[in-house]
Amino acid sequence: MAGTDTRGVILIKNGRVYDHDGDVDMPPVADVLIVDGVIKAVRAGMATDLEQRRALPELGGRAIEKTIDATDKLVMPGFVNAHYHSHDVLLKGCFETIPLELWVLSALPPAYPKRSTAEMRARTLVGALECLRGGITTVQDLCTIYPFDEEHLEAVLQAYQDIAQLLRDILVSQRKRHPRLTFALGPTSPERCTPGILEKLAELSHTENVPVYTHIYESRPMTLIARQTHDLEDGGSLINYLRRVGLLTPRTNLAHSVWMTRAEIDAIAQAGTNVVLNPVGNLKTRSGVAPIRGYLRKGVQVALGCDNCSCSDSQNMFQSMKLFAGLAAVTQPEPGPPTAAQAIRCATVASARTAGLDGRIGALRPGMAADLFILDLADPSFVPLNSIARQVVFTESGRAVETVIVDGRVVVADRKVTTIDERALREEVAGLMKVLRKDIEAVVRRNDAMLPYLMAAQRKTWEVDIGVNRYVGNADD
Repeated sequence: MAGTDTRGVILIKNGRVYDHDGDVDMPPVADVLIVDGVIKAVRAGMATDLEQRRALPELGGRAIEKTIDATDKLVMPGFVNAHYHSHDVLLKGCFETIPLELWVLSALPPAYPKRSTAEMRARTLVGALECLRGGITTVQDLCTIYPFDEEHLEAVLQAYQDIAQLLRDILVSQRKRHPRLTFALGPTSPERCTPGILEKLAELSHTENVPVYTHIYESRPMTLIARQTHDLEDGGSLINYLRRVGLLTPRTNLAHSVWMTRAEIDAIAQAGTNVVLNPVGNLKTRSGVAPIRGYLRKGVQVALGCDNCSCSDSQNMFQSMKLFAGLAAVTQPEPGPPTAAQAIRCATVASARTAGLDGRIGALRPGMAADLFILDLADPSFVPLNSIARQVVFTESGRAVETVIVDGRVVVADRKVTTIDERALREEVAGLMKVLRKDIEAVVRRNDAMLPYLMAAQRKTWEVDIGVNRYVGNADD
């Protein structure tokens, strides 16, 4: 996400600066010095030195171009949304809680006529805007363009640039397009891909050192399909399948991972493969609760995402962190992880790792990119202030986010995005929705006609034992 301001020298002074390895309840007050998009120093007293006209060695003789007073505020590393789809941004609020398989037929691009380039660009901007307003400075956009159109791909990439053999050609040609745009490979789900395709992607991931994101075990029916289609060679396990084709690696990221067995969790941990949990979307699509504590206990790298705008309906990492921290109690009533601080780490450091950006973003340390946001501690969420980590996760909703900096550029100031005209964008979307609403109505009518048959098929999946259960309680309750 790119801002329009050129990068320069920014000093954030007198704010509480969050450190994953420090005092997460009461982070000390410090200053943050940013030079050309890179954090050069985090320490107390820099602002005082400047006021006394004492030169800071990190400045190299340059002048401070912008000073942000963060008194009574909190400086946080930017969130990394490790699983997101921009293709249904304009469908937020369209659907109730429905099973995943029905939602797929209602929300994904193949269910709709080909969209206009203007709609592609507008929806990408709206999604990016929502992310920024909630402190999300990096997104992994697994955007489905159907039918594929290079003009549509260009519209998506240009939208992000404005606001903060085929595969190899695209990867090589586009990967240096902009320093804030990077590429990954996105096979939708292993059971829908042949071994040949996955082996080629594994080779490309290895030679080009790019991450791979895929959906896995999101719902019980998806897991049943895997058991049936991969019974002979892989023992019904998609983890065994990924290992066979060379994709069970630290570069691979398994989105959702709800219906994972204990043996598969062990294999993921041993391989260093990441899982990306999306608790909000999984609840709305009635897909179950991932084995959160099981992953943490085995040392699996766990990242967090917000998923689709029509199955979570919100690009809000505060919601994801809160559910992540609380849902472990569904199957593990004893006190224990994840803590609030662990949730924040998963939403930042661990999510950055999925994109190969660990060490570059996710923390506020010298040498790392200046991706951060500032929260107003005068907001009721933080009054009284008892624990920064716990109140960020359990109390805050995103309301207190007032400043967002991406790669050293201020892209949100005083709660307003500085890079685009929000009012003009809203007006454009209102015009586009006149066409889209008619298409939504047609899709809903078609699915309503099929609903009895779809639900009959859904219920039949419950007649087969798949060896794991991610629901609890009495079905009649």
